[in-house]
Amino acid sequence: MTFDFLDRATLSEPLYLSLAAAIEREIREGRLPAGAKVPTHRAVAAELGISVQTVGKAYDRLRQHNLIEGHVGRGTFVVDQAQQDRPPYALRPVQAQVCDLALSRPLFDERHDIAMRRTLREMADKADPVTILSCRPNQGQLDHREAGALWLSGLGLETDADRVILTNGVTHGMAAALSAVTAPGDVVLADAVTHHLVISLCRYLGLTLIGVAGDGQGMLPDALDQACRTHGPRVLVTLPTLTLPQAGVMDAPRRAAIARIAAMHDLLIVENDAYGPILSRGPAPITALAPERGIYLTTFTKCTVSGLRAGYMVGPPHLQSALLSRLLVFSWAATPLVCEIAARWVRDGTAAELAQWQRDRLAERFDIVRAVLGPHDIEGHPGGLHYWLPLPKGWDARDFVRLARDQDIALAPAGPFLTPQAPALDAVRISVGGEPDAARFRGALERLAALLSAPPEGAYPVVY
Repeated sequence: MTFDFLDRATLSEPLYLSLAAAIEREIREGRLPAGAKVPTHRAVAAELGISVQTVGKAYDRLRQHNLIEGHVGRGTFVVDQAQQDRPPYALRPVQAQVCDLALSRPLFDERHDIAMRRTLREMADKADPVTILSCRPNQGQLDHREAGALWLSGLGLETDADRVILTNGVTHGMAAALSAVTAPGDVVLADAVTHHLVISLCRYLGLTLIGVAGDGQGMLPDALDQACRTHGPRVLVTLPTLTLPQAGVMDAPRRAAIARIAAMHDLLIVENDAYGPILSRGPAPITALAPERGIYLTTFTKCTVSGLRAGYMVGPPHLQSALLSRLLVFSWAATPLVCEIAARWVRDGTAAELAQWQRDRLAERFDIVRAVLGPHDIEGHPGGLHYWLPLPKGWDARDFVRLARDQDIALAPAGPFLTPQAPALDAVRISVGGEPDAARFRGALERLAALLSAPPEGAYPVVY
């Protein structure tokens, strides 16, 4: 069995990318349906007169982008495209016995529950009826925006309450921002390995997402400049503080270089700083260096409790109307009750206290990660909610995730974080906040270390 739509004469260099693109087109346009069996490497290589290694690289790319999936003893099949945008973690809580290292979320203990219940009781007795009953103004209530300006000042972004727009978290704000400044077909630049929701959002909005090469800090300025010259982008989406899967922090000189290049190419910037409040005394946001072209987004979901879906968006004055219009379309306005909790926590110091508690606990988790997985070249930051683990040669990320799940550990594979141009990567993201018990967390890491020490060929038993 081979692909009857492939012709060697239509393939261009590099062959593996051209081959992967041709197969992907057939899958996305429905001519290769979900569940269809994919020909073997050797069959395709023989039919096209190319090497088995070239076909293998093409298949690796398709597999990393969740288009095909291998099953031991059965072959490789087309993945159901209805699941194409599934996140790399379970939306429902995992079983009680499973150690959830897939979802990047903050740690918590009884102090978070106490703080939330105390604030809810105070609001029930004393909150202004406007907060409880109203859905206006669209931008958010003035006292909520004033609290937002105060919080943003602590993150290095000085702004007026009139410029602050309330959101239901960064994802909500990013959807409004991207839709406000782009049209279908526009080119958007992002890190080659980025947040999975950036990839999904660009697909939903009909935008062409181009990945830009980076290092441990994130996007490389020279690579950004070249991408601008090659692709003529409209927007840059940047996640400079702990948010990328590798959980790096872009330093101040790199941020200044990114801002200069954006200005040179008249590029708008959407800056996702969801994890910024976790980092103590971090570099100033890129938006602070380029306020005329930056849209800044942050939230409380990573530094306090994940259920506090409140955030702030700040853009340049000439985009304010467009941002508010898109917010209106998506949800009318952020939820006033939730924004009231956030404002109270900013003013009474609860948000800052919980953020500091989070930093302290994450430093403890860093010590555990370094002790157990340090020999395995794990990447990350002492203040990060997650780490990036490149797998040793021979390991398949999906196989590693399955084997970890067999040992009651949930992980996030690399695939959902890769932009279309990103090279295939066998790596996993390991989050530290999903398991509140430190002993269970260490035990899970020790089981992962044992897996990494075993040869990949032992992943699945051979049954005769």
